Amino acid sequence: MWYNQVAMKRLFFGSFIALLVFQPLAIAQADEFVVDPEYLVSDAEMLDVYSMSLLDVERFLIRGALDEYTGEDVNGEKLSAAQIIFNAAQEFELSPRFLLTLLQREQSLVEDDSLTQKQLDWAMGYAVCDDCSMDDPRIAKFMGFGNQVYYAAQRIRENYLDDLESRGYTETLVGPGREVTIDGTSVTPVNFATSVLYTYTPHLHGNENFVRIWDRWFNFEYLTGSLLQDKESGGIWLIQYGERRPITSRTAFYSRFNPDTVVQVSSTTLEQYPIGTAISFPNYSLLRSPRGTVYLIVDDTRRGFTSQEAFRSLGFVSDEIVDVTWEDLDAYIEGEPLTVETSYAQGTLLQDKTTGGVFYVENGEKHPIFSREILNNKFTNPDLTPVSSEDLESLERGDAVLFQDGTLTGVPGSPDVFVISEGMRRPIVDELTFYSFGWDWSQVVWTSERAVLEHPLGEPLELDTEFEDEIEVAGARP
Repeated sequence: MWYNQVAMKRLFFGSFIALLVFQPLAIAQADEFVVDPEYLVSDAEMLDVYSMSLLDVERFLIRGALDEYTGEDVNGEKLSAAQIIFNAAQEFELSPRFLLTLLQREQSLVEDDSLTQKQLDWAMGYAVCDDCSMDDPRIAKFMGFGNQVYYAAQRIRENYLDDLESRGYTETLVGPGREVTIDGTSVTPVNFATSVLYTYTPHLHGNENFVRIWDRWFNFEYLTGSLLQDKESGGIWLIQYGERRPITSRTAFYSRFNPDTVVQVSSTTLEQYPIGTAISFPNYSLLRSPRGTVYLIVDDTRRGFTSQEAFRSLGFVSDEIVDVTWEDLDAYIEGEPLTVETSYAQGTLLQDKTTGGVFYVENGEKHPIFSREILNNKFTNPDLTPVSSEDLESLERGDAVLFQDGTLTGVPGSPDVFVISEGMRRPIVDELTFYSFGWDWSQVVWTSERAVLEHPLGEPLELDTEFEDEIEVAGARP
């Protein structure tokens, strides 16, 4: 059954108040976060023009009234706030995230539920210096949301960054490796981005606010099981316990993962994670060590055959064996050996002829599958073998088959939506969190309540929105 997306969203986001009453979150205190005044953000983060698509910007703005704003851009064309921001980022090759953070730092525009004309007129704090009046007719041409975003982005690119690239410092003599005094404190910026921010706003507090906003919005970790695709290179990585594991083979990808769970991100986002071991071989590959031992690969486990007889009895043929290095094998955990008594080493799907129930059988254990959605999520083109109830009863019962990590799921008609990570269902608290992780409503797998409840309840997933930043209108000079 197909459900109305808008209706489901209303249910979804209207329900979590009650949930949070029973699931309190531990939120880090603001004073735990320390800002390094000499390194505010990286150059890559400032220049990551691929960090957000237009749709990403539109979804990001739902946190405040700016998502409904339409005004004139620098050319007099009526555009949405998201389009104005995105266009400026693209034209001047700056990260949309960078511009959004400036908007919030200068006038709290992104998160305010109502907007004043003053906020819109001086959205980026551009041309409003410490000693300037907003009523000065010389800066009137910079008034207006569209003008503010455009001219601020232009100034950063065509003045600050051009100066830094050509002579190593900006018009205010700020540059990497150059000691300057900011609010009575000696600061030596280490990169272009930090130099740009001190040139734009020559104050410690304002730039501390910038970093705190940036950290709150963008420095969150993707969950174990997340599949991230680099927007630029197309490469796909598995996030697992704080590392990114490259998936170097199409067959390895399709044998282990559901492509519907992939989220596109920028290379800058991926570079936050150290590189882990590569995923290079498809599931159930046969790999031979330099010493001659043959292993069956099952996810992240290698299972050695105890004898040639065991190899043959389980239905394998030597033509499928791939010779590999010890380095290749070290990426896998040593699992239980395969003997002549082992059954269904590669796993199989059996269906009860009488009840229609489906089980995944491996190593003599049957694992129930409680919904067609889990079946299709876990197995590519599942092939079911009909068997009698008696045959199934002879097998030991194991844990139920769960959704793959990274899957979004919920029950039709219920407001709750979960993401599966490390086998647990983690409630997604609000729409902002949902969109911040790059998810789309088309990725949600609606299934039975029984199937969802088989996953233990984990901690709610919510972005930290507790930090209250202060407005500091002291932006760039024209």
